[in-house]
Amino acid sequence: MAKGAVSRAAARKQKDKWKAKRWYTIRAPRNPWSFKVIGETLAEDDQLVIGRHYELMQNELDGDFSKMHVKIRFNVTEVVNKDALTEFIGYDLMKDHVRRLVRRERGKIDDTVDLVSKDGFYIRFKPLIISRARIKASQKQQMRTIARNVILRVGASSTWLDIQKSLFDGTLENTIKDEVTKIQPVKNLLFRRVQLLQSGVLIDEGPTLDEIHELEKSKETIIEQENDVLVAAEAGAEISELAEESSEEEESSEEEEPTEEKNSEDNADY
Repeated sequence: MAKGAVSRAAARKQKDKWKAKRWYTIRAPRNPWSFKVIGETLAEDDQLVIGRHYELMQNELDGDFSKMHVKIRFNVTEVVNKDALTEFIGYDLMKDHVRRLVRRERGKIDDTVDLVSKDGFYIRFKPLIISRARIKASQKQQMRTIARNVILRVGASSTWLDIQKSLFDGTLENTIKDEVTKIQPVKNLLFRRVQLLQSGVLIDEGPTLDEIHELEKSKETIIEQENDVLVAAEAGAEISELAEESSEEEESSEEEEPTEEKNSEDNADY
């Protein structure tokens, strides 16, 4: 086969491959995000979508612009029609943000804590404590131990969903900060990384996917109706403007007619 024919055959094959692909809507987990749409992905088959990771910044998910440095990770676990359903698998802080927090005159305490939640989820935490001033090695060890014990205690008595909520609203960080501050004043306490290592028992709470679809359709209908009202209002305003312009033209023409008649009479008298 000629070289040109081979190239054309390869191009046709590539084109057919793209035709076989379709778009999937990536949705956040049922709880606590109610299957919120977070993105799209392209694939030939459902099985090729499962296992894909999707990342986005927290402010894109919940609109909190104070969390623009938090990168949230999801993993696609199931495909229903064209919806790719995901599981929250943790988050990372941007390295630039962490670097700005660390200063030479401050103390820095790192740790890695693994635990199993109440509902069997295996989770890894990487806390970072930054003190207001330099601290001794013995104080670092004390603060590290206190932070580790709080994480283990709270994690073992909470479900994975409860842990997520305490991470996003800052409850867990504040609880640890209150304890370690007894040793030395703390400037910042945060988690550089939270990682889900193994899933546990999933709890089906929150709205179903069908309910979310119905809600999305109703919202689309409302938006369409509002757009129709706006279009009708704009059209009405344009008609009113045209009517006013026409009325003004008629009035001006009526004012001009008597003047013309008077001029004609004056010319006749002359």
